[in-house]
Amino acid sequence: MPSGVWIPCTQSTREEDPPSPGCRPPSCCPQLAFPIAPCTRDPRNCGFAMADQYHTNEEKILRDSHTKEIDLINRDPKLINEDVVKVDFEDVIAEPDGTHSLDGVWKASYTTFTVSKYWCYRLLTAIFGIPVSLLWGFLFACISFCHIWAVMPCIKSYLIEIQCLSRVYSLCIHTFCDPLFEALGKVFSGIKVVLRKEV
Repeated sequence: MPSGVWIPCTQSTREEDPPSPGCRPPSCCPQLAFPIAPCTRDPRNCGFAMADQYHTNEEKILRDSHTKEIDLINRDPKLINEDVVKVDFEDVIAEPDGTHSLDGVWKASYTTFTVSKYWCYRLLTAIFGIPVSLLWGFLFACISFCHIWAVMPCIKSYLIEIQCLSRVYSLCIHTFCDPLFEALGKVFSGIKVVLRKEV
């Protein structure tokens, strides 16, 4: 067995398969390596097991991102509607000094506004919330699809094509314009202006 030559361990991780001669226990897989020693085990070795485990964890993360629990208390964590639709009675109706209604009317108006806004919003969301969510989900899915499959490929194609044109343009500039402007610079560099003040 040649010394100094190392290969990844291909030890099978199945409990029913006994280890081959020369193979270390499964704890060596897959990061460690050991000197060449043929393993005559099943092709489903440590590398395949780790790949399967990676794909399983990836699918689990993707599934958890779709089914994760949402915060029912703070429903605007990014504060996108904090200053837009957060409207209270005081933000809409206000009586300045010297123009006050009856106390009972003011209290009843406050209660009516607050309760009607609360239950009307709940009723509208109960009826239209799910259909509108479906429409917005479909819309943003279409936008994402267009951006991924149409916009970015077009931009990438444009950048590749414009890069070729930029090289041709740069070559033309260096070939024709650079000598011309260098010659003009040498011509005008010989001009001297002398100012004399005559008394």
